[in-house]
Amino acid sequence: MGHAKETSLDGRTALITGAGSGIGREAALTLAAEGAHVVVCDRDEESGRVTVEQVETAGGKAVLVLADVSDDDQMRAAVEAAVSHTGGLHILFNNAGIFPEGDGSPVETPLDIWDWVIDVNLKGVFLGCKYGIPAMLDSGGGSIINTASFVAVMGAATSQIAYTASKGGVLAMTREIAVEYARQGIRANALCPGPVRTPLLEEFLADPVQKAKRLVHIPMGRLAEADELAKAVLYLASDASSYVTGTTFMVDGGITSAYVTPE
Repeated sequence: MGHAKETSLDGRTALITGAGSGIGREAALTLAAEGAHVVVCDRDEESGRVTVEQVETAGGKAVLVLADVSDDDQMRAAVEAAVSHTGGLHILFNNAGIFPEGDGSPVETPLDIWDWVIDVNLKGVFLGCKYGIPAMLDSGGGSIINTASFVAVMGAATSQIAYTASKGGVLAMTREIAVEYARQGIRANALCPGPVRTPLLEEFLADPVQKAKRLVHIPMGRLAEADELAKAVLYLASDASSYVTGTTFMVDGGITSAYVTPE
């Protein structure tokens, strides 16, 4: 019984960005199943609605808020809407991110691609925290989970300079937030997934040769499932992780521990 109680999120509100698909949607379903009132934040209304419907069908509570995380006014409004709909903010999962075509080596990546990736992946997390933290303080504290990546701690073999830099920034920013707010009841941790089986990556790894090349670097020999990341989010969001803050929380199937994985 103790464990079930520790991960209970009854009476708490969770704002999840990029909740219309992938890890964000799974996290919405997982947190709602533990009693959280989930604020599904996405810029795509259709996919956001699907997540809300799935949460409600499973017996959970969810509300949709539309926002582009890189837009200051929209993120301020999203947090305000979350608080007015649900009465507070206790969990902030800054999950939205992009990995566009054209993000490659430093010499080849166009400036507009660099700006776009930094805008969404790094500034988007900053804006979530900028407006989320005051709301969390008003609500008595809580947990911030920022999506970084395993490439935040090691160089990617495939050049993706903007993405890698943005995720490294998320990692550093999360540590600073954790230290600054530790005595004010707010915890902050960086979730660092390895490659996750999402539609985005499936498309990228459609070529079996590419896929085999990638899997050789993962000791577990497979991609993560989105719900495996969602369970890590639940742990970081709940009282089960009450003494955990400022961490680089690796959920990577062993990638960052491996030098060479035997085939």
